[in-house]
Amino acid sequence: MARRRFFVPAVQAGRAELEGEPAEHLRRVLRAEQGQQFEISDNESVYLAEIDGLGKGKVTFRVLEPIAVEVPPVRLTLLAALVKFDRFEWIVEKATELGVESIVPVEAERTEKALERAAGKRIDRWRRIVIESSQQARRAHLPEVVEPVTFGVALGTGGDYRYFLDEQKGAAPILSSLPQAARRPSDTVCLLVGPEGGWTEGERTAALDAGWQPVSLGPQVLRAETAAVAALAVLGNAWYAGAVGEL
Repeated sequence: MARRRFFVPAVQAGRAELEGEPAEHLRRVLRAEQGQQFEISDNESVYLAEIDGLGKGKVTFRVLEPIAVEVPPVRLTLLAALVKFDRFEWIVEKATELGVESIVPVEAERTEKALERAAGKRIDRWRRIVIESSQQARRAHLPEVVEPVTFGVALGTGGDYRYFLDEQKGAAPILSSLPQAARRPSDTVCLLVGPEGGWTEGERTAALDAGWQPVSLGPQVLRAETAAVAALAVLGNAWYAGAVGEL
């Protein structure tokens, strides 16, 4: 079984500390003991470390050696229109597991205004979910969760490839829209996912005018959270495969 991985604020002079709820989880739920080995990340590098101190709300580690980290196959940014918070939290959790580099909440025309007003207060919770999901997925780096942006600002996000999911007929299947050129880990890919009810005609036109490519996951109408996760899985695996002929 792979060792559990935890994110720590910093590694200094070969030592690190974990405090608060994560430390209590390690101490009381996982029943960690002094000398037990875990992997830790300071969001820059990953290390094999052993516990050399346990106390209420605090666990200290001694670094044993660095661990090689694999380069992610692609740099993914998810721009997701705000939906009901329980569903948006699920998007954050699964997008983190699927390797996104950045999560951008988007205020679309059909986003409920109450969600827009309350979204800013949820950032800290979303970031905690990111930490928990990153540890579970054994990531080396945490994805960034930014403050909500307007649809217009979202369209200005730069990337080598920019796709927006569109439920209307005429959008090309996402697999046939993948680049035919060699795919590199340095490629930046942006995915824009709409709210419940889909995009308005104005948003659709604006996205096309801004150079975003409409893509489809098939004839079924999917919930926003289902569409986001399905599309991220396709894109991530396409770059992981490395070439069109290997899909």
